[in-house]
Amino acid sequence: MVATIKENNNSPFKTVDVDPITLDLIENSLKNARHEMDATLFRTAMSPGIREQGDAFPLIADHNGAMLAGQFGSFIQGFLDGYDGDIEEGDVFWLSDPYTCDGAVSHANDWLVLMPIYREKRLVGWGAMFGHMTDVGGMVPGSLPTSAISIFQEGIRIPPIKLYRKGEKQDDILKIVLHQCRMPEWAGADLNAIVAACRMAERRVLEMCERFGDDIFVSATDKLLGRNKRAMAHLIETSIGEKKVSFEDYVCDDGRGYGPYKIKCTMWKENGRVILDWEGTDPQSESSINFLMNENMLKMFFGIYMIMVFDPQILFNDGFYDLVDVRIPEGSLLKPKFPAALSCRTHALGRIFDVLGALLGQRQPEFLSAAGFSSSPHLMYSGYDQNDEWFQLFQIGFGGIPGRPFGDGPDGHSLWPGFTNVPNEFLEAYFPLRIERYESIADSGGAGLNRGGNGISIKYRFLEKGTISIHDDRWFIYPWGVNGGNPGMRSTKTLVRANGIKVVLPSKCDDIKVEKDDILYFNTWGGAGWGNPLERDAEKVALEVKRGLISTEGAKSYGVVINDDFSIDETATDALRVEMAPTIKTEQIFNLGPSMNELRANCFKETGLEAPIQPTWG
Repeated sequence: MVATIKENNNSPFKTVDVDPITLDLIENSLKNARHEMDATLFRTAMSPGIREQGDAFPLIADHNGAMLAGQFGSFIQGFLDGYDGDIEEGDVFWLSDPYTCDGAVSHANDWLVLMPIYREKRLVGWGAMFGHMTDVGGMVPGSLPTSAISIFQEGIRIPPIKLYRKGEKQDDILKIVLHQCRMPEWAGADLNAIVAACRMAERRVLEMCERFGDDIFVSATDKLLGRNKRAMAHLIETSIGEKKVSFEDYVCDDGRGYGPYKIKCTMWKENGRVILDWEGTDPQSESSINFLMNENMLKMFFGIYMIMVFDPQILFNDGFYDLVDVRIPEGSLLKPKFPAALSCRTHALGRIFDVLGALLGQRQPEFLSAAGFSSSPHLMYSGYDQNDEWFQLFQIGFGGIPGRPFGDGPDGHSLWPGFTNVPNEFLEAYFPLRIERYESIADSGGAGLNRGGNGISIKYRFLEKGTISIHDDRWFIYPWGVNGGNPGMRSTKTLVRANGIKVVLPSKCDDIKVEKDDILYFNTWGGAGWGNPLERDAEKVALEVKRGLISTEGAKSYGVVINDDFSIDETATDALRVEMAPTIKTEQIFNLGPSMNELRANCFKETGLEAPIQPTWG
């Protein structure tokens, strides 16, 4: 290792010229430490939401709080902006109130732990992680009430406090918080697991400092941040134009009878910086679908998209943040005013990904992905079992990933790439229910040269009476296709009572009473298609018909006619493709599906809903 030491009067550390091999070692050590944090958490948490699905997000930051490795961007600055106390060695901070950290976490179910990492009395870094708690109190089990009109109804709000003070655990504070939760054992165990994950980050950072020296480690992190900034500046210069481009998408409804809610963004480049202006987004909702969007989180979403499209080898970090200017109107759906309810912000959060993808792809449509599974539909089921013991399930559903420039969208996948499904055997072992069907919904993925992924149909049979809550979207507005691809299928939720009565449920509802042997059909939406479906290989279509991913009728969306033995009727296929060719509008980048007026006229007929809500159309 070769290092040249220079004095830097503005920092407690000396500036060091780090050689490329050392830089590479530190970079990969940070990546590995981030994954070790996940492994520590998932092996020690209790709730299936974290233990099985992975609903938690780690972070390793430098001594200034800039993210070096992670996924969501740095939580540190939002915390520091809202915290007015001291920070000392041995402290571990804990918070969950979005309004006290500028949206670094965006609803009260996410418990955030932050740990300053000290070495020889100097702050050398931070470890942090947040995870979704199954329950934090509030109006309904699961703490995600659609009917909430204030954050005070959504469970306990934890301001930035010290869970550990100079290494001493503050048990009285912990007891007060856990006393508000319906599942205190899970919440306490999950919190301990998050702390353990942060201690893993601390251990690995200190090992790097011991191996290379504090000054070399800090200088290497500075260099990694700087390298990311230079790379992103190049991507912005070559990929973003000065001409303004806009796109808008919608959250279908707010669960209280109003919607859809528009999310609009305009993007352009100005003096080497990207402007993301959300003017035109609808005002905040009275219900809990508001999303207090942290500007740094949005910058990381933007950066990850740019990196994954143009140069996946770049390490995600915060180095490029001053190259992105985020403008969000006060009082909008994305910047609601306190004390607006926030618990069901997932739908707006997910729609941000569709909007960003549409913006970034308009200049280069060949890199554009369609709209897909941009949300995390939730099912909550709770009550008392035959032993009079409380049970409570929180589960995230999966759906169809959109068709992409380089291939089909996966069937039945998650919005978050790191999430995994909860095994059905686990659910049946720990909760009074039975999974009688778990399968891909044929034809739910939009047709295209690259097919959209199919949604999933889950058939739950409830074995004990209780209550369920559902939080989902895309039941009204279609996931849009691109470059000639078709929209994906929308979601439906249907409850069949034990006596045979069928009830079509809205996508957002709380406190639905269920009895033994009631059945819920939980159908998620599909991803949209990419490219002209008539250009898809007919043999591939025939194979997917045989596999049950596309129906015989659905194959005609690709201009393919399938015989009873799954062979291709080549004469009929040639004729059908010639007939359909004039209807495929490949010159239009986006295929949004039916117009808003058509949707308004037909939505209840198509979904089977008999107006359980009366939307006030925007």
